[in-house]
Amino acid sequence: MTYMHILISDAGKHLDAKVTMRGWIYNKRSSGSIAFLELRDGSGFIQAVVSKKAVDEATWDAADQLTQESAVTITGAVSAHPKQDGVYELQVSNIHIVHIAAEYPIANKEHGPEFLMDNRHLWLRSKRQWAVQRIRDEVIRAIYSFYHERGYVKVDTPILTPNACEGATELFDIEYFDEGTMHLSQSGQLYLEAAIMSVGRGFDFGPVFRAEKSKTRKHLTEFWMMDAEAAFVEHDESLDIQEALIKYIAKSCLDHCKAEFTILERDTSKLEAMLDLPFERLTYTDAIEKLKTLGSDIAFGEDLGADDEEMLTKDSAVPVFIHKWPKAIKPFYMKQDPENAELVLNNDLIGIENAGEIIGGSQREDDYDKLQAEIIKEGLEGDEYAWYLDLRKYGSVPHSGYGLGLERVVRWMSGVQHIRETIPFPRMINRIRP
Repeated sequence: MTYMHILISDAGKHLDAKVTMRGWIYNKRSSGSIAFLELRDGSGFIQAVVSKKAVDEATWDAADQLTQESAVTITGAVSAHPKQDGVYELQVSNIHIVHIAAEYPIANKEHGPEFLMDNRHLWLRSKRQWAVQRIRDEVIRAIYSFYHERGYVKVDTPILTPNACEGATELFDIEYFDEGTMHLSQSGQLYLEAAIMSVGRGFDFGPVFRAEKSKTRKHLTEFWMMDAEAAFVEHDESLDIQEALIKYIAKSCLDHCKAEFTILERDTSKLEAMLDLPFERLTYTDAIEKLKTLGSDIAFGEDLGADDEEMLTKDSAVPVFIHKWPKAIKPFYMKQDPENAELVLNNDLIGIENAGEIIGGSQREDDYDKLQAEIIKEGLEGDEYAWYLDLRKYGSVPHSGYGLGLERVVRWMSGVQHIRETIPFPRMINRIRP
């Protein structure tokens, strides 16, 4: 007799019914006449209880043979956990072995980070990594929902580009047929600016690359960036949109990732409290003064380090916008502050709980002559930026945009310490495998 195949996550919908589940043995323990098999199938985890007196000899022998990560099909009746509300078990009647796994290298004990990274293809199966990847998926889903609900259009920007968006020293180069040296994209921003003159408001989402030689727990060389641009949106409105986006993501994770947060032992109280509070907005000038009072030796005109970001948010209940930075340390495309030509209308958004910078954005320079002057000043003039200048010749309008680092947001939402856990196969300056 065959029974309905269900996912573990749907067990509660089939209470007392006899069903079949397919998956892998995550853990196993036995006490004489009863065996407890922890089964996982990608959708969740469930304890399958095998009672020697309730099954035939072949089923009991099959349970005895199982090793960690063996693949199985198990039939049984769904029951409520005797001590935990909302948790279910499977009272086993039959086990079909699909594959007996060899001795698994990642035992249920502590391992060093290098060993785990060398075995990343297997480490992904652990409960902790399962939870982080599901939170990543929820963050992505929330981002798409946020923008589509607000009339933005998803635009795909190129990964291979002939020009730099940020500092040229951070580019990965590639020889491109007879066209010479091209680069792996740092950001789709410039191309997205072109697209919004068609679609009005747009966003892209894809892998980007930075050749920055950094080994911090917040840096990857390959990561996923969401860029958003909007025509007729100026600086203050852009900050409003960014704040709404972060609150939307956080609420979506709080609503849909309860099981994942439990596995990660994530205290979500600060995320919950943040939803009802306005984000703080500090000018760069005020931020520097505040940092000095907190003991930082930062000087005006310097970028904020990780310690500075932590100081500014340590006692804050909400993320902090640092805006209107010195023009001298920012990219050519940012619009001058009309109240102070030495500053630009830009922002970094620093997350709480030591999340660091999670968004960087600005109002873009929409004046042809001013942008051309900046391009020349940076030594970037030439055909590679001619098309970008064209955008200011044909119906130029005020517009703003920003980029959000997916892995940094996932790190913050999940509460993990190192960004390498937030992407399935991390690429860092000292790791390209597996």
